[in-house]
Amino acid sequence: MCAESTPRRPRRARGLSIIELMVGMVVGLLVSLIAARSAQFFTATQRQGVAVGGGMSNAASALAAIKEDVSLGGMGFFVDGRYRCASLNLSSGAGTPASDGATFAPVQATRVGSNDVIDVIYSSDVAAGAWSELNAVSDGSAATINSLLPVTVGQTPAVLLARKVADATAANPCLVRTVTASTAPAAGVRQAMSFANTGVHNQAVFTSSPPFTERSPVILLGGLNWNRYQLNGTNLQLTQRLTGTTATLLRNVIGLRVQYGVTLGAGTPAAVEDWVHTTDAGWGSVSTANIARVRALRIGVVMRSPQREKPEGSGGTTCETTKTKPQLFEGADAVTIEPDVADWQCYRYRSAVIVAPVRNLVQGTSTINWPATNLTP
Repeated sequence: MCAESTPRRPRRARGLSIIELMVGMVVGLLVSLIAARSAQFFTATQRQGVAVGGGMSNAASALAAIKEDVSLGGMGFFVDGRYRCASLNLSSGAGTPASDGATFAPVQATRVGSNDVIDVIYSSDVAAGAWSELNAVSDGSAATINSLLPVTVGQTPAVLLARKVADATAANPCLVRTVTASTAPAAGVRQAMSFANTGVHNQAVFTSSPPFTERSPVILLGGLNWNRYQLNGTNLQLTQRLTGTTATLLRNVIGLRVQYGVTLGAGTPAAVEDWVHTTDAGWGSVSTANIARVRALRIGVVMRSPQREKPEGSGGTTCETTKTKPQLFEGADAVTIEPDVADWQCYRYRSAVIVAPVRNLVQGTSTINWPATNLTP
């Protein structure tokens, strides 16, 4: 007979105590908070990186466009290797002239406030630079010339009435005119052009408009472009001065500076021998005194990151993102750019620099030694 088996007690169900559950919830909450802060930091860092990288890419594109414009500067404005326009009368429509006898250079950088402004003027016609001479004195309303200029009425061609070498002073501005009528030359008849006040460049009244003497150059320009690059707030803008059209090329820019690459003296080799600022003595403007020395422009911009970064340091009150103010150029040519915000240490800064050769200025001021039989005085 088998012994009676002892009944087993049912096992107690085991689980988490209240204390264990609360500890687990606290730990999970802490992990979640740390993960959220890490994700937020990563997102902010990524956003900053994208903004800075995109800004550098945009800066490269904007500076490349300016470089191309600068290289075209002066096309059509020079005669036989000599600079003829110490000043210029130029209008577009009946409003205030774009240039009323002002000192003129087809490529010009000028300090305005704490930044530089770049002006570039050039013609767009493939035949630009072709020229003839006045057969008689002109007051700017018409011109009779010694040889054919390929102007086509109806395409609003522009011509430049320039000065003879002896008359190329600031008191004798060159004059841009729109051709409204042209009589083709024939046997015993010279080409005659009219500049009626219906023309785009013929309507404004200038402070001083002295006549042009016989044998003064008349240069074909065709279409005319005058582009200005400058900062408006923190936007780098392009303004087409003859139409008033404005476009923003680059945002978050706090500095635009220009240097001229120059030779040590006019007539010296074409290589750049020195870099000068627009505020250096003798370089506040490009004029007959120094234009033959200009070989290139060095253009630099400084950009600020659009987003302020979190303060660091003791108590999270001190920004250490940037410890020194941004600079442009290098060595003895370096310039410090003053930030546009008081807490500038909380932002990141990037700079971009490009060198733009001024081909037309170099060729146009080559001072060619023409033979004594040349007709141009």
